Amino acid sequence: MKNVAVILSGCGFLDGAEITEAISTLIAIGQNGASYRVFAPNKEVDEVNHLTQKSTVQKRNALQEAARIARGDIQPLEKLKAQDFDALAFPGGFGAALHLCDFAKQGSGGQIDPEVARIVKEFSGSGKPIAAICIAPAIMALALGDKGVNVTIGEDAGTASELEKTGAKHQNCAVEKYVVDHSNKVITTPAYMYGTAKPHQIFEGVSGAIRELIKMAS
Repeated sequence: MKNVAVILSGCGFLDGAEITEAISTLIAIGQNGASYRVFAPNKEVDEVNHLTQKSTVQKRNALQEAARIARGDIQPLEKLKAQDFDALAFPGGFGAALHLCDFAKQGSGGQIDPEVARIVKEFSGSGKPIAAICIAPAIMALALGDKGVNVTIGEDAGTASELEKTGAKHQNCAVEKYVVDHSNKVITTPAYMYGTAKPHQIFEGVSGAIRELIKMAS
């Protein structure tokens, strides 16, 4: 049985992991006969009121928040070692571009969280596949742009242009589809980069990407 490491960035699409994308990822892993473990950064992050979409001027712990999705079965990023897994998956949500890297604020000049950078390097360096959903492909662009990694964030021309400044290549993609970079072993799907997408469309794209991830890990 293949084992997939899943990295969340909190809980909630404006300041953490997008919940539908995260749950779709976990379901799809199980449907494809694999197991998973969930991880998140143990850091304090700014909280956003998801009703008003404005800052609360409060802090929340990303690991504690992600534990809501993982039902408490979660570990900090420091515990994640590529040698223990066959593949890696990053559900999206704005937290991926705020807490796992700072693409949301710095764009193509952004940096990846040191632990996330270590993890991506370990997986990529050992030829293990990585799936990135929604805005999480920004992590792949920052980490593997110098290798010309091919990714998608849907059809957002502005974000795509910024991603390509890293050296990454962008490919437009429908919400139900996904893009595979076989040479870099990276699979991406746009999910809620299409803001009007419905949950069943998100699941279709994510489940396809995860199916490809598991296949590539075989």
